[in-house]
Amino acid sequence: MFKSPYPDVEIPNISIYDYLFTGLSDHELDTIALIDGTTGAETTYRALIAQIDGVAGALAARGVNEDTVVALLCPNVPAFASVFHGILRAGATVTTINSLATEEDIVKQLRDSKATWFITVSPLLAGAKAGAAAVGIADDHLIVLDGAEGHTNLRDLLAEQAKPPAVTFDPATHIAALPYSSGTTGLPKGVMISHRNLVANVEQSRQAIVVGEGDRVLAFLPFFHIYGMTVLLNLAVRQRATLVTMPKFDFVEFLRVMQDHKCSNIFIAPPVAVALAKHPLVDQYDLSSVHTVFSGAAPLDGQLAQAVADRLGVRVIQGYGMTELSPVSHVIPSDRADLSLSSVGFTLPNIECRLIDPATGEDIEVPSEGESARGELLCRGPNVMLGYLGNEKATSEIMTEDGYLRTGDIATVNFEGVVTIVDRLKELIKYKGYQIAPAELEALLLTHPQIADAAVIGVPDDEGQEVPKAFIVLQEGADLDEDGVMAFVAEHVAPYKKVRRVQFTDAIPKSSSGKILRKDLRAAERV
Repeated sequence: MFKSPYPDVEIPNISIYDYLFTGLSDHELDTIALIDGTTGAETTYRALIAQIDGVAGALAARGVNEDTVVALLCPNVPAFASVFHGILRAGATVTTINSLATEEDIVKQLRDSKATWFITVSPLLAGAKAGAAAVGIADDHLIVLDGAEGHTNLRDLLAEQAKPPAVTFDPATHIAALPYSSGTTGLPKGVMISHRNLVANVEQSRQAIVVGEGDRVLAFLPFFHIYGMTVLLNLAVRQRATLVTMPKFDFVEFLRVMQDHKCSNIFIAPPVAVALAKHPLVDQYDLSSVHTVFSGAAPLDGQLAQAVADRLGVRVIQGYGMTELSPVSHVIPSDRADLSLSSVGFTLPNIECRLIDPATGEDIEVPSEGESARGELLCRGPNVMLGYLGNEKATSEIMTEDGYLRTGDIATVNFEGVVTIVDRLKELIKYKGYQIAPAELEALLLTHPQIADAAVIGVPDDEGQEVPKAFIVLQEGADLDEDGVMAFVAEHVAPYKKVRRVQFTDAIPKSSSGKILRKDLRAAERV
């Protein structure tokens, strides 16, 4: 077992609201918390807290309480912060939905999470309304923040000036957030994240991710994803930095917002690093205010990281985590420029890690010099999720009896405790930071009348991104071609889940128990 070089930190047993928003000084209250990157509108911490309290009071007056699950489908706009934390302030659980989700995706998540309230914005209302109707959420329980006929809006909620309720729950066991993740394999599952999980991971991350008052943090990574939720929405707020929001990613707008609002800290996923390193447009903008670029959500190549650092004259650091870890477990500290940019740095405080041999299950020793053998990374700490909602089987598969979470990633650790992710056991495909479960695409493909069998793996595209590739066994007499397969999938899934490579085959390799042998498909790809 190995731990962080940092000493353990004290994690208060309080709600995420109390942790982030109580005890602010007048100076902090008058600091700008949020800037709408599109319009330039500013929200102080004082105004943000008033809005959170107002949303909480209005929801409580409508019967929302500790037993309620509220779905939130909303891009990165300042109102997200008010509503997300307003739901939690009311004692309810929030299940965040991907802004790219299809109607089918929305229905699945609403049904599984048992959400009875739904909050969205007008550009996403069509899918939200259809999803709500499918699970029996009435129009009076569907709030449209920017307004739509027949629906309550944010202005209505705040105009009521209702006082927030007095709520009582155990922060260690009460579910605050219910994002959906495919874990190490399989279909998306509700990840039960407690208030203590959220508080713990912010407190842990503060030790290594340096951001503070005076910093302007560009927030285009979605708040609905645990990365944006914890590292941007919660960590930046806890440090009294200013969040500059972008509702969707557009590279030109990204550069403009960075320049015009003098952003200092940029949190990205690896595809954006490619553009920052290579795109000629970068030279047309003044990005001198930026001092740190932090990459997460998928592995960042060390040479690419160095190219970004050299071109922009900034620190580039990388972190590692997963939704089930709330999500951060490892970070390259801002003050350790000597560490390899290909690594994910040190374990955060209060986390214990192990590496185990995937073949034998035996522990791999931490070396006294050099680097260890490869093994699956396991993590245990106060940031580890409570489990998967309504799925004890999946929970038991990812958690050991003594509380370690199996990450499904293969790593090494050196004598100093620096961790490097080198491979993965898990079947999950990571496309531009988004999770894609092969089993979900396979289940969809098998509904096509001309497809007899199917398997999906991740393969690199021309830019080195991992994309879904489908292996297809056709029914006898079928006339389906590659474009037809891709078009069929595209009709039913969010854009990032689309199949982008197709290969027809006579049979899908499977084990005696019927499990798809993806390793055989990957091996054939490398030949």
